[in-house]
Amino acid sequence: MCIIFFLSTSCNTQEKNEPSPVLSIQEALSKFELNNDLSIQLVAAEPLVEDPVFTSFDEKGRLWVVEMRGFMNSIDGYDELAPNGRISILEDINGDGEMDKKTIYLDNLILPRALATVTNGALVAENMALWWTQDLDGDLVADTKILVDPDYAGSNLPEHAGNGLLRGIDNWYYNAKSRFRYKLIGQKWIKDSTEFRGQWGISQDNYGRLYYNYNWSPLHADLVPPNYFNRNLNHSSTSGIDQGLTADREIFPVRENLAINRGYIPGTLDEKNRLKEFTSACSPFYFRGNGLPQQYSENVFICEPSGNLIKRNRVKENGIFIQTTSPDQGRSVIASQDERFRPVSLTSGPDGALYITDMYRGLIQHAAYISPYLKEITINRKLELPTHYGRIWRISGKNQKNKTAPKLSELKSHELIQKLKHPNGWHRDMAQRLLVEKNDNNTVESLEKLALDDRYPLAQIHALWTLEGMEKLDAKVIILLLRKDKIKSPQVTIHALRLAEQVSANNSSVKEALKNAMLKIVKTNIPEINLQLVLSSGSFSPKFNFKVLLAILEQKIDEPIFRDAALSSLYDREFAFLQLLIRQKTWQNKTSSKAIFIEMLTTAISNKYEPLEMQKLVQILDKSAPSDDWKSSAIFRGMSVAASQHKKSPIQLSTAPRFSTSTDFEKSNLNISQLNNLFDWPGKINEVDSLKSTFLLTNSEKASFAKGRQYYVSTCAGCHGEDGEGVKRMGPPLNNSEWVTGNETRLAMILIHGLEGPLTVNGVQYQSPEILPVMPSMASLDNGRIANILTYIRNEWNNNAPAVKSGTIAELRLSTQGRVLPWKPKDLLQYEPPINPLNKP
Repeated sequence: MCIIFFLSTSCNTQEKNEPSPVLSIQEALSKFELNNDLSIQLVAAEPLVEDPVFTSFDEKGRLWVVEMRGFMNSIDGYDELAPNGRISILEDINGDGEMDKKTIYLDNLILPRALATVTNGALVAENMALWWTQDLDGDLVADTKILVDPDYAGSNLPEHAGNGLLRGIDNWYYNAKSRFRYKLIGQKWIKDSTEFRGQWGISQDNYGRLYYNYNWSPLHADLVPPNYFNRNLNHSSTSGIDQGLTADREIFPVRENLAINRGYIPGTLDEKNRLKEFTSACSPFYFRGNGLPQQYSENVFICEPSGNLIKRNRVKENGIFIQTTSPDQGRSVIASQDERFRPVSLTSGPDGALYITDMYRGLIQHAAYISPYLKEITINRKLELPTHYGRIWRISGKNQKNKTAPKLSELKSHELIQKLKHPNGWHRDMAQRLLVEKNDNNTVESLEKLALDDRYPLAQIHALWTLEGMEKLDAKVIILLLRKDKIKSPQVTIHALRLAEQVSANNSSVKEALKNAMLKIVKTNIPEINLQLVLSSGSFSPKFNFKVLLAILEQKIDEPIFRDAALSSLYDREFAFLQLLIRQKTWQNKTSSKAIFIEMLTTAISNKYEPLEMQKLVQILDKSAPSDDWKSSAIFRGMSVAASQHKKSPIQLSTAPRFSTSTDFEKSNLNISQLNNLFDWPGKINEVDSLKSTFLLTNSEKASFAKGRQYYVSTCAGCHGEDGEGVKRMGPPLNNSEWVTGNETRLAMILIHGLEGPLTVNGVQYQSPEILPVMPSMASLDNGRIANILTYIRNEWNNNAPAVKSGTIAELRLSTQGRVLPWKPKDLLQYEPPINPLNKP
């Protein structure tokens, strides 16, 4: 069977058929390996909790548990839609840290997956829908169940359904595997679109930045606040949102992991049959508690249930960007030798400790995705049963005693305001929620005073958003914050700028005062503040918007995130700003970044497709050829990118444009036959719409090519050049490169795993310091984005090669599962990825 399923050579039949029994609590505790400065304690176990997938503490210190009791009770997932799920509330009566009492809040649920406590109840995600439930008589049993959104989940597959319900610092509830967010205004829930995020689990840092992940990529985050980068319908941002924070996918289990879905793929397991890299990363939790030693503060803990472990990343801010490192070299922060330890969710609570939701079962793969290999091993080792177990564990500092935290529900409003200063993020979040829900007018003055108190920057931010949630935020507070002579906390200024957009919406005098304050702030030249200024300027007049953009782009045009931010703030203003740039003296000399930005502007204008603006673009091209004017070349390319994806009727021109007859416009494979799609004119002869490549691309491949160009300029051009000719001390040329036009799987593996030089391209050897010593992995990009980039570089400049499909990238991820180091050219040339005979994920 090892041969049939391509298991690693260390596999043996005895290991595969050896049962993996349920362990008692004491036995399970003895199987944990965790850092020496941490301790673990049981909080709850079966029968008090069964099949838990999500936990959350409420304002009284009670633990709410989502129990997905219908999940995989047999190898085939029989009777999955039986209404046997529930929401339970656990209480620690005697204060020993272990739960003693259980109350079923809501029963007879179909695959519940998330909750968020709200006034007298909870939001509950269940049976594809989102429900608002309330306990009206105080007996901890729901009395109402009101439908908020019938389509919340988006999918009936548990692994790909919406989840999360994280209350963000901005009072919206955000979700993973979802494009929607929710907010309670009065007694009505509002649904709003937002950026798509992650797969299972979502959290936020102290400043409200959102963290999430995918089973194949352990940590992603948004570097800009929600809904800025999706507001320009004419532009698709390629940076800042869904930013992969680490290429390090290596994990360190402490037991064999034979019972995983892809165990038959060579390289997935090491010589000890242990999983080598993340395969089911989920629930990244940004730790903001104070119940662990200081070095764990602001770390992100990531669950890997297939590997029976939790990994952590240390997070460090670097201006706009976030850097991560793996502090536990060669080990996991928490791992178990118990195969049934399945950490699927993490949370923190009033005591500041870290809480692990352990589904505790043998089988966690959903029936829709179980490979024949996993099915056989699961049955042989009796892993599909028993079910309806579950455990909640508490991680705290070594020898730290249980803390009895005050119940925030019993605090008066002025006491809750003081909690906004608390070192434990749970207290700050809960106090903000309770203050918003109370909406006590008597708290406004104290909240305003705290919002202006520079000694407590985190409390300032929470106070501002508390006032916003209460609809009591006064513009005078924002103006005072932005007029301060010295910026002590850039993040406070950033949040004030975000809120400035709201308070100035219908008040011209306030808007004028804020504009003057913002122009003063521009001069401080603090990158993260300037990024928010670019974003916020879009809510003001075009004149002010353009003034801010010109000032900041002069310094930051080389940063892709600033280019995307500028485009996001220019919705319906793109053409006016392009005209301004063409006239600017500082924009007369070409730089690669300026050309890229003009191309992006033109693509947005062409996507908008307003006839008069498009006709004026043609007039610009008719005045000068790209060979004479770099701006015309960028405009031509931007129009062509849009044309490659164009589906609307052509705009009528009175005469044939110059680009239809001149060879000056033929330098790029985004050529005139693409641009012809946008226009019609008298006597036009419709040409075959194709790229110049020898390998003719289908319409979908042309769209992939065009998208690839957009991703390339933000992700790759910094190292390889806008023209593909390479950048000194950064990356080798891609134009005329046999690595680019050769074997597509070899090229894809470079992006998935990285490449370590020296490297020979077209007979020339490149090595450090002429180029970077290692090209990092780009595995955090999804399959489609990698395929688009590869299709583009294989068919641009002088390159000619077939398009690359996203399915090819997906298959390579699987067949090279377990590789955690970059390739060396020699090894890559000799390597042939194994074929997956089962063609299973």
